Amino acid sequence: MSRTRTALLAALALTAGASGTALAVVPGDAGVAAVPCTVDYKVQNDWGSGFTAAVTVTNNGAAKSSWSVGWSYAGNQRVTNAWNARVTQSGAAVTAANESYNGTLATGGSTSFGFQGTYSGSNAVPATFTLNGVTCNVDSGGPTDPGPTDPGPTDPGTPTGRVDNPYAGAKVYVNPEWSAHAAAEPGGSRISNQPTGVWLDRTAAINGVNGGMGLRAHLDEALRQKGTGELVVQLVIYNLPGRDCAALASNGELGPTEIDKYKTQYIDPIAAILADSKYRGLRIVTTVELDSLPNLVTNVTPRATATPNCDVMKANGNYQKGVGYALNKLGDIPNVYNYLDAGHHGWLGWDDNFGPSADIFKVAATTEGATVADVAGFIVNTANYSALKENNFKITDTVNGTSVRQSKWVDWNRYVDELSYAQAMREKLVSVGFDSKIGMLIDTSRNGWGGSARPTGPGATTSVDTYVDGGRYDRRLNTGNWCNQAGAGLGERPKAAPEPGIDAYVWMKPPGESDGASSAIPNDEGKGFDRMCDPTYTGNPRNNNNLSGALPNAPLSGKWFSAQFQELMRNAYPPLS
Repeated sequence: MSRTRTALLAALALTAGASGTALAVVPGDAGVAAVPCTVDYKVQNDWGSGFTAAVTVTNNGAAKSSWSVGWSYAGNQRVTNAWNARVTQSGAAVTAANESYNGTLATGGSTSFGFQGTYSGSNAVPATFTLNGVTCNVDSGGPTDPGPTDPGPTDPGTPTGRVDNPYAGAKVYVNPEWSAHAAAEPGGSRISNQPTGVWLDRTAAINGVNGGMGLRAHLDEALRQKGTGELVVQLVIYNLPGRDCAALASNGELGPTEIDKYKTQYIDPIAAILADSKYRGLRIVTTVELDSLPNLVTNVTPRATATPNCDVMKANGNYQKGVGYALNKLGDIPNVYNYLDAGHHGWLGWDDNFGPSADIFKVAATTEGATVADVAGFIVNTANYSALKENNFKITDTVNGTSVRQSKWVDWNRYVDELSYAQAMREKLVSVGFDSKIGMLIDTSRNGWGGSARPTGPGATTSVDTYVDGGRYDRRLNTGNWCNQAGAGLGERPKAAPEPGIDAYVWMKPPGESDGASSAIPNDEGKGFDRMCDPTYTGNPRNNNNLSGALPNAPLSGKWFSAQFQELMRNAYPPLS
């Protein structure tokens, strides 16, 4: 349903032509001077207990360096979330003030913002608005006012309602930019139609970088791909201040203290676009801030794996604040499904990491106005290589009386693969207060480990190490190795509801996009050089001082890496036909 009230000088109605369309007023017209401002308030979407609204204010007075729009509700409406304005409410009175980036309002200029609210009973449009305390003229609501309308059941704007698993019964968006890269590779057409994540890894990505597609362009293309069915769009929200404090290759543009920039220049604009009623028929999955919160457990003092940057981020709390803010803003949009990053088994599968990580996820999900209701689920193994399921050995196996957990590879971990870890983490998350209906996503884009080196059965029982190493699919030197791993292959193709508790297998990391450069490359994206991407690096405590296992000649993270893409196809499991 859509309801509109436009603040207009009554005299302007006299300028309407026979068609009923108001004529433009020439600048300098005496009528304009009498109209300090006009306000267009539109209820874009109303589902009986809540609504979204868009507000456009036009300033006809002196130019302003800051603005504040005010109104009062006649009913019990409450604003719960806003974008492109800082909205506060006291009783029935609402005030919307500019953000730092949109305070200027020229004479004759307009600015827009939006919000979401709740109500019971009626949801009448406010009768009066003010701009910086000056009343804006309002039309009479007479016979030319369209008033409340009922679009009927066939209107495309009718909310379809949230679903338990957004992937169920839906297609998933194929990013045409990634698809073109894949199709241009020899043999790449075999997978170029697979859905992958769209990474918003810096503020500029919202509008598109170097002529590439921005967020709106992707959503518009998603509408085209959707047709008459359901379609999921997968977005990676990835731009925290002090991002990736333990891995220099994916450092970001924002410094450790720039939380306000993160909120107002990154999350708020994304939320404003996603809340556009044009896109309410899409199921939008956001994977929120990869590799952030677990760092505050595993890579801080007094751990041997600590880094100074992670100590800073733990002390200032900006990871929790940023994640909470993103979950709150995005979670209030009815067709957005937030999935929070939960690492992978080779990172968090140990007892002293597993529970504390679940606890810190809960802290972030209840910070900055977020609640656990803003979390649809969690994602594991994002951009990582952990095998989906190791079939040749189990965590409960023993060899000559020695537990598999004591092998060098498992190293006392509780889990040997991502499926068992994801299902166990889900149970733990529910136990600390997350909804019992949360689902898990597993990124299978690069964890296939096929090809001629894939074991066909258990290893020799000479020792626990020969047993595990001879039978494991994951051929990394250590589960702590994460950068452009040699020998990896494409994993299970994206699939909805493949296992209990698992909403989908996804390719959130687009295969063929680098994890980081093999050597230092100057760039304007804030990305550093991490020795874990250097094939000659002999390691650190985070990978038990093993060689990095990285491929040579890799470009910056996110850039196309043809050699890796070809290796992923060669080693795909299930194999490519």
